Amino acid sequence: MPMKKPAGIAERIYRQLKQEIFDFQLLPGDRFSENDIALRMAASRTPVRQALYALEQEGYVEVQPRSGWQIKAVDFDYLESLYDLRIVLELEAVKRLCALPAEVRPLPLQALKQFWIDAPQLPDGGEVASHDEVFHMTLVEAAGNPEMARVHRDITEKIRIVRRLDFTQRPRVSATYLEHGQILLAILNHQTQEAQSRLHDHIAASQKEVRQITLHMLHQAKHGVIR
Repeated sequence: MPMKKPAGIAERIYRQLKQEIFDFQLLPGDRFSENDIALRMAASRTPVRQALYALEQEGYVEVQPRSGWQIKAVDFDYLESLYDLRIVLELEAVKRLCALPAEVRPLPLQALKQFWIDAPQLPDGGEVASHDEVFHMTLVEAAGNPEMARVHRDITEKIRIVRRLDFTQRPRVSATYLEHGQILLAILNHQTQEAQSRLHDHIAASQKEVRQITLHMLHQAKHGVIR
């Protein structure tokens, strides 16, 4: 059974530590003790431990015998496998959506069309990252298989640490709107091959970009540029 997110003070610590990991303020390989975090967060060790256990379950930290905790290294092979699985799930979802008759087309697709095509806005990268996640999760959820959607949500959570970096570059934000619109129009027009091809290329471009940015930011952080 999945562990629940911590509550109260533990949730505050959990969210702050997670954000610091996302912002490369805490780097892969960094070591610390529960006391270190407790002092910095002005909290007792109990909520700190709860927060760290939640982060451990999500794969962001690991406990080291007799030496406290450590931020886990970025495992690019693991991330590649998650992206591969994500592509499989989303391509299948698109295939199912394209096969639906127009009269039973899921309403969420119309909401996506309104946001990404009919009345597009270009917020900052952080907001686009969350909207991008919603776009892809909605496609899978609308396909009607709850287990596919559950697995896809798990993957989304695990790749978030690097995926959000795709939207630190303005051209990638603009490209996301264009590519999402092309994918949606192909789905709405029942063009299965076109929709799948554009979706595959869209995810592959993002995957390549986030790998390059992650390596660059890790290099900068290790040399004190962004810390």
